[in-house]
Amino acid sequence: MKNLLSQKPVLLFVTLAGFFVTNAIVAEFIGVKIFALEDTLGLKPLSWKLFGQTGSLSLTAGVLLWPVVFIMTDLINEYFGKKSIKLLSWLTAALIAYAFVMVFGAIHLVPADWWVGSAQNRGVVDRQAAFSNIFGQGLWIIGGSLVAFLVGQIVDAGVFHKLRTITGDTKLWLRATGSTLISQFIDSFVVLYIAFVLNPGENWSINLFLAVGTVNYCYKFVVAILLTPLIYLVHAVIDRYLGKEVSEELRREARSH
Repeated sequence: MKNLLSQKPVLLFVTLAGFFVTNAIVAEFIGVKIFALEDTLGLKPLSWKLFGQTGSLSLTAGVLLWPVVFIMTDLINEYFGKKSIKLLSWLTAALIAYAFVMVFGAIHLVPADWWVGSAQNRGVVDRQAAFSNIFGQGLWIIGGSLVAFLVGQIVDAGVFHKLRTITGDTKLWLRATGSTLISQFIDSFVVLYIAFVLNPGENWSINLFLAVGTVNYCYKFVVAILLTPLIYLVHAVIDRYLGKEVSEELRREARSH
């Protein structure tokens, strides 16, 4: 039997799937950090007013990687079909859950006495407390992230497939960016609703939930539009790598799956 990894379509799938899974897991872990968008870009605070809420544009660091995840979703859907995305989405959700279980296990390991205070000269008084607070996300946040991820991925794959049925192999920008904008909308609000509205420990008001969700989605909306040329670039690189005949065959099979 021919070595599977010597076959270009197999190697392409493994590469895209690897980026997909890695970005999704990393996005979950860096999502605990909230950053100020204006300060990061060197701009004056916009002081937005929305749904009775005011403030600066504070976003979760996870928004840096989620657009990449959805680009990977569209590329895999383009060449390998909707079933491949559903399989990868469930696998990734399971791996995210597994990663959190391992991290929670690590948190509860008894730390070495010398290690706890070993970073005091760098401003970290208690390394165990810092480790626990950074990586020990609440179950509501984890649950919200997983549900939002799965729902967003399934919607993205379905919308992409539907638009592809309508447009065929033309208008890549429409099916890729369109499906991402719809799925990102769902993802932005589902995770916040579960993690901060339903969560009795947080108890966000509906106005705060709508305001933060809208700000996060607007950011993702702009990024999705800006990344559209990148989709065409990666698409061209993949077509060149596979060759015209193999590329067309993969996309033809993907349309039927």
